[in-house]
Amino acid sequence: MAAVFVYAEHGPDGAVEPSTLWLLAAARALGEEATAIALGTGSEVAAPTLGDFGATTVFVGEDPVYDEYPAEPAAHAIAQLVAEHAPALVLLGSSYDARDVAGRLQGMLETALVANVADVVDADHVRLEVALLLTPGRAGNVRGGVGGLKRVDLELTGPTPRILLMRSRDLAPEPCGGKAVVIPVGIAIPDSRRRARRLERHEEPAAGLQLESARVVVAGGRGLEAADNFRLVEELAEAIGNAAVGATRPVVDAGWTPFARQIGRTGKTVSPDVYIAVGISGASQHLAGVKGAGRIVAINKDARAPIFQYADLGVVGDALTIVPALVEELAHR
Repeated sequence: MAAVFVYAEHGPDGAVEPSTLWLLAAARALGEEATAIALGTGSEVAAPTLGDFGATTVFVGEDPVYDEYPAEPAAHAIAQLVAEHAPALVLLGSSYDARDVAGRLQGMLETALVANVADVVDADHVRLEVALLLTPGRAGNVRGGVGGLKRVDLELTGPTPRILLMRSRDLAPEPCGGKAVVIPVGIAIPDSRRRARRLERHEEPAAGLQLESARVVVAGGRGLEAADNFRLVEELAEAIGNAAVGATRPVVDAGWTPFARQIGRTGKTVSPDVYIAVGISGASQHLAGVKGAGRIVAINKDARAPIFQYADLGVVGDALTIVPALVEELAHR
């Protein structure tokens, strides 16, 4: 099999995203050379880390065009590198930026694009995670199938490279002590690939426990009714102590809380001992992200909400009333 390309996401300080480290681990597991492509400010600083986690070659592009114009310049550069080096696979994470790049790259290359990939067997076979709708029995009787998540083997055909959007995993990969050959990217980006311009960037500092490692997760949904009410979820997590805060995709899309807190098929997968769902209806896409929870506690005023079919403890009532009372009780104890 030809080399595997990995789209390396990193910050302007060169800090490499954990999802990228998993992509390199997946490429290494195939027994092939992993080539990382790091574009934008900080790419040169990121190169040693990428080598340490398995990249044998790192293409770096410090051109500010990759920071100023989202997705299209990166996709154009990757397409040019693909034409020159003919990799079998291009692996990307599942962030908004990676999905944007992947979609545009697929249009340029006219090859297969597969999302929700859990494992790569080889260039022609992958395993992906699919959320199915199930009809559950009594609460607690579907513990192995929360959200109807199923792994499916898929055979890929057609031209290469195949573009794969990989799901993130819970545990951190181990470095291998490698050192990469660093090659500057000198690809000119035409004006036709500079259409959408990024005018401002706002970064929300990380706070609190990481969702993937927390023993207790408190998550909020649209049942909270307004952005200001999301603070109730944060207050409950603080009152419990050592609890992380999560959210559903509609809440994140509405701008109530950062994407880093999104749980579900298009967000993070969590496996806490206790998962507290506040104002969450229980769509299969969200439940796919909590399939490993030991216990699920649901608070929702709609007694017919699907979440109650999966909950070990269900509280029917208005979260705007119940959560403040719960926080007060925890404070007294």
